[in-house]
Amino acid sequence: MKNEAKTEQRVGIVLISIIVLLLTIIVLASVFYIRSNRPMAQAKAEATEIAEKYANIKTVDKFYWFTRKETYFSILGKDDTNKEVAVIIPKSGDKVKVVNQKDGLSQNQAEQLVLSEQPKESILKSSLGLYEKEPVWEIVTENSKGDLTYYLISFSDGKEVHVIKDV
Repeated sequence: MKNEAKTEQRVGIVLISIIVLLLTIIVLASVFYIRSNRPMAQAKAEATEIAEKYANIKTVDKFYWFTRKETYFSILGKDDTNKEVAVIIPKSGDKVKVVNQKDGLSQNQAEQLVLSEQPKESILKSSLGLYEKEPVWEIVTENSKGDLTYYLISFSDGKEVHVIKDV
């Protein structure tokens, strides 16, 4: 009887220890996830506020974080007249550029241009920003060897502006 009671007590302690360990792991993973996403969420909130001010954005469809020589945050959405616009905001928050989405390539069109030239590569990321003061799509691809290529595609005419291969 005493052995059974001790065994049950040990099993209970082991189960409680496992539960506490699992809860600790879940809490730590949640904290890490929230902290890692905080800069992105804050950048999106600030960019949305600036887009509302400069372009009367009422609906946000997409948010992009673009970094080259400078960092830009871009918002795609609809303004108060329901026109689809892209608002490209430097990290400093000044010299905001607003373009009509219909005057340039969509993300999908830019990606298809790259894939038509590089069908064996897969797209990892796309973002909208400025390069030499002009709106560009940055399309990041990966080949079968794991090498990355960064394509800058002109927003207005779809021409290849700059390429960095095999990173």
